[in-house]
Amino acid sequence: MPPPPASSTSPAVGRALDILLLLAGRTGPVRAGVLARELGMPRSSAYHILAVLVERGFVTYLPGERAYGLGVAAFEIGSAYLRHEPLERLAQPVVRRLAGRLGQTVHLGVVYGAETVYLLKERPLRVSGVSAAATALVTDIGVRLPAHLTASGRAILAHLPEAQVRALYPRPGDLITRTGRGPRSLTELLDLLAADRARGWSEETELVSEGLRSLGTAVFDHHGHPVAALSTTWRRHYAPHDPGRVREALGRAAARLTSAVSGRAPGAG
Repeated sequence: MPPPPASSTSPAVGRALDILLLLAGRTGPVRAGVLARELGMPRSSAYHILAVLVERGFVTYLPGERAYGLGVAAFEIGSAYLRHEPLERLAQPVVRRLAGRLGQTVHLGVVYGAETVYLLKERPLRVSGVSAAATALVTDIGVRLPAHLTASGRAILAHLPEAQVRALYPRPGDLITRTGRGPRSLTELLDLLAADRARGWSEETELVSEGLRSLGTAVFDHHGHPVAALSTTWRRHYAPHDPGRVREALGRAAARLTSAVSGRAPGAG
């Protein structure tokens, strides 16, 4: 059935979507005057629409910069889209191949709000004579864990605008722990994310489960924004491979999946 004809209320909806698309294409916050000028709309209309988008969580206002950036709700919609079959179908062979190559469990995860949600999990049949089932993990498909504790969650958070990360963790109590380890303040988390972003991968050791270690690398869309992450987990004191080799294999797999979803890494042409 074709869509109904545009009504007199459609321009406001279109302008709101134009604002969201413009903010999605920028790497930093944008002032209302710039939004209005670039989109060719009256400033009064821009401020009115921005107020509604801020109220609904789609846009975040940064008082210090007097500018606007995407809010948590906008990111959640993007993550919800990517949780559907196309991403999983493209990722399945990549995840399966990487698990077999490393002899370790591999996951595909996305961030929803302040949580990591696992979409795929692949375990090798045997690891050097040891059953893969011997390493019991809490990270099954559909499980949600605090994003700031998981390698895949941090790999995604590391490439989000700082304003968006701050919006995800507005209170100190939001930074919970599972094993007594992990960032306890937003400043500490932001420092960890900056280090992860600089080196291109994230790592956690015993933040989710005692005795386990994980590495994660982000997957990007066509804007260079993180949409998912690949991660691999193994026993801390049982390393079938050098961590450097694991990071290299994980990075190659994430690059393949980024290409498969027609994405590009930040800074790529």
